[in-house]
Amino acid sequence: MAELVGLVQRLEAMSSSGGGGGPAAASGVVSVYVEAYDKLLSGPVAQYTALSQKIGGDVQKHAELMKQAFTCQRQLLVTASSSQKPSDSVLTSLLAPVSKVIQEVQAFREKNRSSPLFNHLSAVSESVPALGWVAMAPKPGPYVKDMQDAAMFYTNRVLKDYKEKDKMHVEWVNAYVSIWTELQAYIKQHHTTGLSWSKTGPVASGGAPSGGAPAPPPPGPPPPPMDLDKSSGGDSGATSRNALFASLNKGADITKGLKHVPDDQKTHKNPTLKAQGGPLLSGPKPFAARPTAAASPARTLPPVLELDGKKWKVENQEGAHGLVISDTELKQVVYAFKCNNSTVQVKGKINSITLDNCKKLGLVFDDVVGIVEVINCKDVKVQVMGKVPTISINKTDGCHVYLSKDSLSCEIVSAKSSEMNVLVPNKDGEYTEIPVPEQFKTVWDGSKLVTTATEIAG
Repeated sequence: MAELVGLVQRLEAMSSSGGGGGPAAASGVVSVYVEAYDKLLSGPVAQYTALSQKIGGDVQKHAELMKQAFTCQRQLLVTASSSQKPSDSVLTSLLAPVSKVIQEVQAFREKNRSSPLFNHLSAVSESVPALGWVAMAPKPGPYVKDMQDAAMFYTNRVLKDYKEKDKMHVEWVNAYVSIWTELQAYIKQHHTTGLSWSKTGPVASGGAPSGGAPAPPPPGPPPPPMDLDKSSGGDSGATSRNALFASLNKGADITKGLKHVPDDQKTHKNPTLKAQGGPLLSGPKPFAARPTAAASPARTLPPVLELDGKKWKVENQEGAHGLVISDTELKQVVYAFKCNNSTVQVKGKINSITLDNCKKLGLVFDDVVGIVEVINCKDVKVQVMGKVPTISINKTDGCHVYLSKDSLSCEIVSAKSSEMNVLVPNKDGEYTEIPVPEQFKTVWDGSKLVTTATEIAG
């Protein structure tokens, strides 16, 4: 904690020496909302950092990256408190340091998937995008809440694993969750509809050099295609083609007009010629296809989360973590279509769930009386908390199915899919990961075809 407080003091010294570039920085005055942010750093952030150091290992290394992220965000707040809002391009450069550290935090989790503290790393990795609230006008607070909810699955696992073993990990969860809770209160008080910029002072600068040379003009249009029916010799093209066809019609006699080349004039048989000659001339270049016009960008459809009759429609969600469908009935179904990098939780007992054309989607549900279908998806995770009789996986690459103790009798039917894994809970609460067979052997037993799963040793 002392180290973090010292870091805050150094940053204040930088801003008072002109680091912020505005009147507040020049006078050494720190704005009210920067002071409030410092209380967040010295409170739950410092507590989370201290507990992470006690736990050690990967959790401590992860916390050091998180501390860098909060430090970068504080510097952005100092700049905003003393500068007017810049253009979007400059704002992007100002947000780059925080964005870079967020990516490093998430990459650290991916590089340490075998870590015994993987649930800790996942809780942080799933929620760290909350620091992007500075770009989420007009509702930055709800965005942080969504990111906090995205970590709940992993924080609950940490609590379940350690509540009877080591209370320090329980304290760690409470400290970490309180960061986002207090950040929401901070945003509500100081940045309700988005990051608050100064009304006076200079426009914020991203540090990019000004007055640079203008960008080069785009290349001109490609040359028109060659017209094979015309040439510089008038209609000599047609004459040349007629002569060519006449020569071809000679058959074997076409070679009679060729001149014999003796061996002493052949480069590959006369070393003297090879030594005297320069570099070999290359043949004609292959025809290069003319560049085509750039394809028009795909139209982005608005996200949908609504109840249409008996169907819950979840469509076109991008990076939407913490989507919850809670007011459900047994006769209803859920249909998720083209949702990427999102999480959906379905509460209560419903008829069926379908995931169609989704990527990196996480689904958590309580009870389904019919079937859960995964179609044309990639890298999805499905977790059942209660019961489900059947899960169908079709044309999908990458699917993790987490079963509960009450759903071990579930039937899993798969076709044209790969990288499927079923995770079965153990008595100690951990999961055993079992791959679904992808290779099969079929034999004729005299009356019918018999197919069995097989493994081919490489």
